[in-house]
Amino acid sequence: MKSSKKSCFFIGHREANEEIYAELREAVERHIVEFGVTEFIVGHYGGFDRLAARAVMEAKHAHPEITLLMLLPYHPAEQRVAVPEGFDGTYYPEGMESVPRRLAIVRANHCMVDQCDYLIAYAWHPASNARNLVEYAQRRAVKHELGITLIGGKEK
Repeated sequence: MKSSKKSCFFIGHREANEEIYAELREAVERHIVEFGVTEFIVGHYGGFDRLAARAVMEAKHAHPEITLLMLLPYHPAEQRVAVPEGFDGTYYPEGMESVPRRLAIVRANHCMVDQCDYLIAYAWHPASNARNLVEYAQRRAVKHELGITLIGGKEK
């Protein structure tokens, strides 16, 4: 994943809704224009993932050079997933083959935080996997290895 391209991963709660879309769309635009992000990676398991994918797809109209990849927590040979319309492909993190299924989504998310340059997060539930991942990411951010954008207004 690490290359000359700058990449951004999204993490957020399944129950995210339209009220955060405008802020999410602005964050995507800022990451493209100000930070030079050209590759966005998003999961496919909940409301936030759908909103994030839609925001990137909308941004692609003005920035056709950007790509949108869908994160696969399970090996593509084990669980085939068709690439949804609007996505440019899928990404399966290296080394995930031996991860137990029950841990696959959490481990794939950790891999992305370790590999990406930026994270856009909507994680305000204190006892959630999304929140835990943001806290993990913040430890990388302290070392200036990752830029984090928190959205949703409940984070203050």
